[in-house]
This record gives sequence, structure tokens and C-alpha cells, in this order.
Amino acid sequence: MIGIMASQRLPYPARALDMAHCSRCLIPWDKYGKVSLDVVYRTMETCITPLPEVRSSDEVAGGALEKWPERAFAVPPRISSGSIPGITGEKFQEDNELWKDRVTHYKHIISSLAQGRYQNVMDMNAYLGGFAAALLKYPVDRDTLGVIYERGFIGTYQDWCEAFSTYPRTYDLIHASSVFSIYQDRCDITYSLLEMDRILRPEGTIIFRDTVEVLVKIKSITDGMKWNSQIMDHESGPFNPEKILVAVKSYWTGEPTQKQN
Repeated sequence: MIGIMASQRLPYPARALDMAHCSRCLIPWDKYGKVSLDVVYRTMETCITPLPEVRSSDEVAGGALEKWPERAFAVPPRISSGSIPGITGEKFQEDNELWKDRVTHYKHIISSLAQGRYQNVMDMNAYLGGFAAALLKYPVDRDTLGVIYERGFIGTYQDWCEAFSTYPRTYDLIHASSVFSIYQDRCDITYSLLEMDRILRPEGTIIFRDTVEVLVKIKSITDGMKWNSQIMDHESGPFNPEKILVAVKSYWTGEPTQKQN
């Protein structure tokens, strides 16, 4: 992530990290070696996902976490405590099974998935983190964002109508489930696809899950970006209105310009 800590609240939930290291964190110092007062006295905002209060000093704020790798599949404390409306332990387990089946299907349509080719993976619409958890059986490095962290994964809040604050060519697999159905009436999806192209490594893969209409629109744009893409049926069969678009970013260069005399 690229950003200036002094100017914006960090886009992470409470209890996200075990250790934070700050070295030359771009905090503005004046010529006298004193911290600018406008940084020091900036009004703090409420935490994005605050933890529930504890009743005694013996309690762990937010609930105790399992050790890895059991942590990835155990019901997160935020869910078991009922602090996320509408999400129960049963729904959490159902989501796990759903993504287990979907990733098994991905393995059949993307042969390189099970071969360790994809190391840096992004899920653009992670929800409870079921996709990331389902990938654990394959050789991969590693509001509900708090659940993502309690499962032992890393996430951030992001508006996909805006640029993502990361370096180019960072990821080699991007997963986008219903992302463009959410954003198609908010901004031009062309810019979101160009941003995905920027952060995806050459020969990296993107998996889109969406309606046929949205995927056809996406494919018309990605074809112009020289991605190799194909729309495929849903894992449940051809009668499901949701389809899957698999796109691979190819190496390409433009034709050399002829020298004019």
C-alpha cells in the first residue's frame, strides 16, 4: 500500500496487525525539526470497525483467535459474538462450502491454478474471505473486513471507482465476483479495468463472476486491451444466469513507427 499516514485514516479494521513498523513514515517535519502542528492536532475519526467492549480485564477484546492454520476455517469471533448483523456461524460455514466448490471448478478451467503459478492473489470483493480460504489447499502465498483478518488473511477497504494505492505489476491472480455489477452505474468500468491491468503482472489471470450482460461488456473492453479471454458456464451448469470470464494479460508491443525522412 502506498499512502501518507499523516493525511488519511488507514483503511484497516481494528485488531488487524500483530506488529507495526514505522520508518520515515512521510510525517512532515518543519525546518526546525519539530512536527507540524497540523499533523499533531488533526481530529481523529471513529475506528472503521470498532471492537466490542469487554466486561473485565480477563477478556480478549473482540474474542480469542485460533492458531494458524485452524484459524482460517474457524468461525471468527466477530461472527460468533453476533456483532455482524445477518451473519451467523451457519452462514459462515455455508460460504466456506460454496467457495470450496467454486475453487474446485476453477482448478478444472485454469490448469495452472493447482501448479503454484499464482503467488500474489487479490479478491476484489472478498465478503467473508471464503475464496482465499479455499485456495489454501493449493500452493499460494498468502461491513466484514474484520472477519478477513480474524481468519488470518489481509484485506483493505477500496472504492473500485478510484485507483488502488499499490505498485504496478503486483498481482498475478485477481478475482472479481460481482464487482462490476456493483460499480457499473457508479463509474466507467473501463477505468477500473485499466487499473486492474496496471496492477496485474504480464501473463497474470483475472477471474470475473457476473451476469452475461456485464461479462460481454467487460470482454469487449478487455479484447481492446489485448487480453485473451473466454466466457464459460457457471459451475452448476449452463442454465445459471451467472457466468465466468477468465482473462489472461498477454505480453504485447505496438508496431514500430516507421522513420520519416
